[in-house]
Amino acid sequence: MSELLTSVTQDMQMSLLQLLSATYRDLTELLTVSQAAGGGLQASGSSDTMDHEIHNCTTIDCLLEKYYLSTIYSLEFIFGILGNGIVMFGYIFCMKKWTSGSVYLFNLCLSDFAFLCTLPLLIHSYASGSWMFEEFLCYSNRYLLHANLYTSILFLTFISIDRYLIIKYPFRDHILQKKEMAIVISTGIWFVVMLEIAPILFFIELRNSSQCLSYGSSGMASYSLIYSVCLTVTGFIIPLCAMCIFYMKMARFLKTRSETLTTSFPLDKPLTLVAVAVIVFFILFTPYHLMRNVRIASRMDRWHLSREAKITINSVYVITRPIAFLNSVINPVFYFLMGDNFREMMLAKIRYFFRTMNCHCIHDCKPDCSKGRSYRTDS
Repeated sequence: MSELLTSVTQDMQMSLLQLLSATYRDLTELLTVSQAAGGGLQASGSSDTMDHEIHNCTTIDCLLEKYYLSTIYSLEFIFGILGNGIVMFGYIFCMKKWTSGSVYLFNLCLSDFAFLCTLPLLIHSYASGSWMFEEFLCYSNRYLLHANLYTSILFLTFISIDRYLIIKYPFRDHILQKKEMAIVISTGIWFVVMLEIAPILFFIELRNSSQCLSYGSSGMASYSLIYSVCLTVTGFIIPLCAMCIFYMKMARFLKTRSETLTTSFPLDKPLTLVAVAVIVFFILFTPYHLMRNVRIASRMDRWHLSREAKITINSVYVITRPIAFLNSVINPVFYFLMGDNFREMMLAKIRYFFRTMNCHCIHDCKPDCSKGRSYRTDS
């Protein structure tokens, strides 16, 4: 009996030792893999492996990309395509007399429409959690997205300048108010921005052929931060300062000339529109540019940030991205408010359309489009 107990005890001890040995071996292997992953992160200067591979979309930043970005981008695409499509149709087929302001507004609409066309691929990518398209589409998509963002910013800036010139030169005798000059400036904006955004192609990453990373999460952090700061200054801060300067010049001009000019020209409306444009400009674009630079800086080893801090920073950065691109949905409102009789032209076309449809629905009525009335066809 004692021998049996001794044998059972020895067997239990051996089993326990084997279990402890296996557990220790598994923990050692897990620690080795974690250290290797951490070393890879430090070598690349990026926390995106942590964001997209290790946690397999269980952290807040990855969940925001999967659900928040795909949802907000979908809404922006639907409403943006609808609004900008109507405006583009109006400018192409209905606008008869083009001015400098209408040239800038049309190019702004074109820029927003081009940006919105890049969203379906991003929506699919974020919703599915992987990039399933060709590699060149990742680079071209990110390039066009940023190019159209900064062309929109510059066109908004020149629209504000044009509003100031309308007040100071109501008869459009300034050279910058000429339609031909507006076309030259618009062409220059497209050319300069395309060159300015070209370096972003060297920073965008398609990781493991399955993750088309955003610019803030791509490339070597130290060089990417330098370019991002330069892009922030030239593409955002300088245009913002220009808009503020011309708003103050407009306010000062109205204050000094109010007695002589306000009786003949509606000057308060352009001032209000520029003020609204500056406020919206600041609210939409400031958080994105700030957090993009913070996000890139957080990937640098010198700050020794914890994993939780990096996830928090990236989460805020993700939230600001669709806010910046919300301007493509809001801009059509400005077309109706300061589009050189664009609102009246579009409303007239809409009224004509519904009047025509209404007359076609009545069998004994025929539309007279030239006079805007209907008459009976029977006696």
